[in-house]
Amino acid sequence: MHLRNKLSVKQIATLTKPGIYSDGGGLYLRTRPSGTRSWLYVYMIDGKRRELGLGSVLDVSLAQAREKARSARQLHLDGIDPIVERRRVSKPKQKLMTFGEMATALMDDIEKGFDNKKHRDQWRSSISRYAKPILTLPVEEVDTDAIVALLKPIWLAKTETARRVRGRIERVLDAAKAKGLRSGDNPARLRGHLDLLLPRQPKKGQKHHAAMPFTELPDFMDKLSQRPATAAKALQMAILTAARTSEVLGMTWDEIDFDNRIWTIPASRMKAKNLHQVPLSEAAMRILRDIKAKSTTNSMMVFQGTSGGGLSNMAMTMLLRRMDRSNITVHGFRSTFRDWAGEKTSHAREDIEMALAHTIQSKTERAYRRGNALEKRRLLMDDWAAFVP
Repeated sequence: MHLRNKLSVKQIATLTKPGIYSDGGGLYLRTRPSGTRSWLYVYMIDGKRRELGLGSVLDVSLAQAREKARSARQLHLDGIDPIVERRRVSKPKQKLMTFGEMATALMDDIEKGFDNKKHRDQWRSSISRYAKPILTLPVEEVDTDAIVALLKPIWLAKTETARRVRGRIERVLDAAKAKGLRSGDNPARLRGHLDLLLPRQPKKGQKHHAAMPFTELPDFMDKLSQRPATAAKALQMAILTAARTSEVLGMTWDEIDFDNRIWTIPASRMKAKNLHQVPLSEAAMRILRDIKAKSTTNSMMVFQGTSGGGLSNMAMTMLLRRMDRSNITVHGFRSTFRDWAGEKTSHAREDIEMALAHTIQSKTERAYRRGNALEKRRLLMDDWAAFVP
């Protein structure tokens, strides 16, 4: 059968607008926004669309592209997948790497960058559980249909899990492309691709920690100060400094400058991995002096558990339950502080956010942080301590 072609050499020279232009018989010219132009042969296998790259317009002429497409079309008519055949011919002795093998190799390479073992385990378990349909597929053959099929059952039912799984699959496929194990666009890409094929997910909700209204705090602090337990002292410190639970429980004596009333938290213990200095009010200093005076061990930990080590992560939470305050969280006292500072004081928002050790995106505010804001924050924390005596 004679094939009627649609493109000409002269016409190709003028086709610069991004798009895909058909020459007939499955041969297409693809022009990308970047200006690159290439040939591809498009065909269907088992109802799935496949694309075989035939080279750049700079290297392959129209006549050569037609000949390459004719050869691929003949293979297709003979029941042979042109992509698989090309791989077999070019790499006859090389064992094809599966998606599962590529994922394992990537995780072995990057897992040292994870903060803790839990994150490493989550990465591996999510791939082995939710990407199971593609684990044994050659990594080059993983396509959009396969990605959509495995994501659909969890896309709306387990939205956060689906987001993470998709992102991890995309990263594996990007790594495979970087190693020369696959070509073309990433089928796990979300924007302008999967978001057109999958239903819209609900917006990711912000997690809110139950907080105590600041009007109730003075009475609560009075009752808390009457408790001799170490957990009560730790909770008082957390409230007076507006610090996170882990920051307070990890506090060591060498972090405290008693002369200048400053608590310096090293970057390794901070959420944003930046060193943070906390000006300590006289109320906070009294707690520290009292603990130090009564200490009978040489431990560097300020808040010690019964075994001599650090206090349990649940100690303050359990204390709230014993005080019939299970409806609030330790972290929520940071929100209480922010509500009080915003509604009842004239302190600058920058000082309040810095007291909470929040990451600031604004260049102007980041520059402000580099300035001498410690004394301004000291005034803020002294006012806070006066409010919650």
